[in-house]
Amino acid sequence: MTDVAPRAIIPFMVLSQPHQEKDKEETMIDREPYTPGPAGGAEVRKDGEQWTLVFTRELRHAPDKVWQALTDPKQLREWAPFDADRSLAKAGANVKLTTVNAPTPHVTETTVSKADAPRVLEYQWGGQDIRWELEPTGSGTRLTLRHNIDRRFISMGAAGWHICFDVLDRLLGGQPLGRIVGPEVMKFEGWQRLNADYALQLGVEVPSW
Repeated sequence: MTDVAPRAIIPFMVLSQPHQEKDKEETMIDREPYTPGPAGGAEVRKDGEQWTLVFTRELRHAPDKVWQALTDPKQLREWAPFDADRSLAKAGANVKLTTVNAPTPHVTETTVSKADAPRVLEYQWGGQDIRWELEPTGSGTRLTLRHNIDRRFISMGAAGWHICFDVLDRLLGGQPLGRIVGPEVMKFEGWQRLNADYALQLGVEVPSW
């Protein structure tokens, strides 16, 4: 597996890629400008020096539909902080994950360690564990992400995933915003607020970049 430095995948953050902007221009022209909602749904689990971000979001869509968005390369390109060269839906699959808009190219060669559709999905990204848990609810799916981000940047990770989840929810609802990822996210309205609010909620200092 090719590991990526933690700083490089602090995920996520702003601007659709140029080829996507043209494709989405007509579908987005009449939409309200996107502003992230208040910080919430995140906590930290600590095991010595290893910290895991646990982020839960209630989605208005069935688990099967959410599962497809988590595993299908075409749908991942619409919301996730990385591209996948093949499906993540099968345990044992060898997949290349390319971090989007990183200052230099970063590719993780990962093996899907668990794929129990549509309930649990596990793999690594940049040497960090990613675990998705999907629980059906009366109105859709309770989606929980567990991601062992470098503790110095855990509020940034929470802010980045918050925005990714917003984009995912809109995508599944038929109102795509276009992917919002990459280092330029710090220029995005609302991200600095989320970073500061999550730092306060998680009991960490706001990281400097």
